[in-house]
Amino acid sequence: MDAAFLSPTDRLIAERACERLVVELVRRLDLGDPSTVAELFTPDGVWEWPAGERRVEGREALRRYFGGRPADRLSRRLCTNILVTLTSPTTATATSYLTTYRVDGHSGGLLPPQPPTQVGHYEDAFRLVDGEWLLAHRTLFLAFAGPTEHVGRAERP
Repeated sequence: MDAAFLSPTDRLIAERACERLVVELVRRLDLGDPSTVAELFTPDGVWEWPAGERRVEGREALRRYFGGRPADRLSRRLCTNILVTLTSPTTATATSYLTTYRVDGHSGGLLPPQPPTQVGHYEDAFRLVDGEWLLAHRTLFLAFAGPTEHVGRAERP
């Protein structure tokens, strides 16, 4: 779509606001309070993972979903190749790649390096609501995935 509907400066500001949402979401999941991820979505926002048959719709459902992660989970997500495309003055889409390192049962200290638990990409839709860019829809697509290791579990022979 022709981006002539915004000045170059306004376009950069909108793109940067959407990029920041992508990064802020993973920061809140990994280092903040996961339930606050819901605040980054529109009230009718959707998070889905079609291959995992998960669809979470609405801010309250998102708050419960993200807030329900295990308290002993240690995770770090890397988001790269964030490409935002403005589709109108109030809507945008983006694709970003993700790599997730994650374990459950963490009680502190350093862990030895592990392969990533997930590698894939997000497809996002954003909407400008009352002057603030928010996620309207996020879809997760995984190319590589494995189970979340539980580091506190005893090894079985």
